[in-house]
Amino acid sequence: MLKQFQNFLTRGDVVVVAVGLVVALAFSGLIHAFTTSVINPVIARAEGAHALGLGWQLGARGHRATFVDIGAFISAVIYFIIFLAVVYFAIVVPYKVVMARRGETVFGDPAPTQTCPACLSSDLPLGATKCKYCGTDQPPSPSTDAAAASGA
Repeated sequence: MLKQFQNFLTRGDVVVVAVGLVVALAFSGLIHAFTTSVINPVIARAEGAHALGLGWQLGARGHRATFVDIGAFISAVIYFIIFLAVVYFAIVVPYKVVMARRGETVFGDPAPTQTCPACLSSDLPLGATKCKYCGTDQPPSPSTDAAAASGA
């Protein structure tokens, strides 16, 4: 069992995911600091000089517990967008390039599929002759007809 665990940990994919997670967490702290220190004050200033922030006061004026802070939500949305952009351009794009050099396609378009007329499962490969769920014979797909006509 220990040998299997060691094999799992030394797989290349696990290491790539672990490194990606560490980098993403580091970027998360950086982006959180940016939104807290830069974006939040700008959004709070939009409400006015002496307000708690951008939002509505539901209870006693100046009481933070009854303040609906829309500015914090806007800041969180900006944080989320920046974080996803950083993860995509710093992790996903380089990973796609490395895997393309190895001859593997990742995050590509899914293979075309057909739908079973009997059980309506829609994830059958185009060349399938039987449904993998109900076992019904499948009608030949147009791509298999064209291949058979040109090869026969």
